[in-house]
Amino acid sequence: MVKTSHEHPVDYSRSPCPPRTVQVPADCAGWRLDATLATLFPEHSRSRLQGWLKAGLIRLDGGAAEGKRKVYGGERIDFDADIAVAPAPSAGDTVSGFAGHITLANAAEDIGLVVVFEDEHLIVIDKPAGLVVHPGNGNASGTMMNALLHHAPQLAGIPRAGIVHRLDKDTSGLLVVAKTLTAQTDLVRQMQARSVKRHYLALALGTVERDGTVDAPLGRHAVQRTKMAIVRAGGKEARTHYAVLERFAKATLLECRLETGRTHQIRVHLASIKHPLAGDATYGKTKSGDARLDAFPRQALHAWRLALVHPATGAEMAWESPLPADFSQLLDELRRG
Repeated sequence: MVKTSHEHPVDYSRSPCPPRTVQVPADCAGWRLDATLATLFPEHSRSRLQGWLKAGLIRLDGGAAEGKRKVYGGERIDFDADIAVAPAPSAGDTVSGFAGHITLANAAEDIGLVVVFEDEHLIVIDKPAGLVVHPGNGNASGTMMNALLHHAPQLAGIPRAGIVHRLDKDTSGLLVVAKTLTAQTDLVRQMQARSVKRHYLALALGTVERDGTVDAPLGRHAVQRTKMAIVRAGGKEARTHYAVLERFAKATLLECRLETGRTHQIRVHLASIKHPLAGDATYGKTKSGDARLDAFPRQALHAWRLALVHPATGAEMAWESPLPADFSQLLDELRRG
């Protein structure tokens, strides 16, 4: 599919960083500097531009630049060379990003990745179940981020190594990674606009009678802080659409489409309608009565389709991932009765 309906309004959009020097247009007279920057460089988020200002990486007429300062047209805006995406780092280096720091002592690890698409802007990964996306408590290494830093070392210069969304450790399937600051900002904006299409295959316990939607806000569980829960007061908007694909004696295969992308969203939403995922030890509180379902070692959830607009070309792109062997084998066993 090729459809060029998503174009950037400035010529800088194909570069991961702004030009070294640019002149304030006369049309911006009377504007604040931060508003001027946001207009001149829409491919970079306001928070990223603010970060550069606070770090002293942007100067106005050779002097300090404050976001609230008014401009009158004709001033020179200079961007520090440190804004450029970092070169390939060495072990032991620390690379700063506006979302924190990546310490590269043994960070890049030679972990195999299934790459279904890659160009100079994007990488689309087919993540296996069992692979953690981000380092965290108990997972300081062996993650997809570690693998990405080995596969494309320049990602050390991108906040969160270019990762713009996540899949749970035991969820398999498609995930997109940005290779430039520009692509990352564009993809985050697409996520916020809910124009990235993410479809999952989910095996839910019990008989789901009809297609439906769960519209229930999510937040941290009040007591078990590693879990998510439906939180009516103060939770974040969350909406999951589901459609019945196939019914078995003790389970139903669903296609789930995310309208929002909250942590554990499908798992919590399906559990809330009394149809938790097969194999979900965290949210599946009931047994199915089928030993094959009860023995499945992970939540039966697979991100099978991903569609988005390419941040540089404007082309509509989509990828599909076949079911992994364990999930496919379980379905085959259920079909045999």
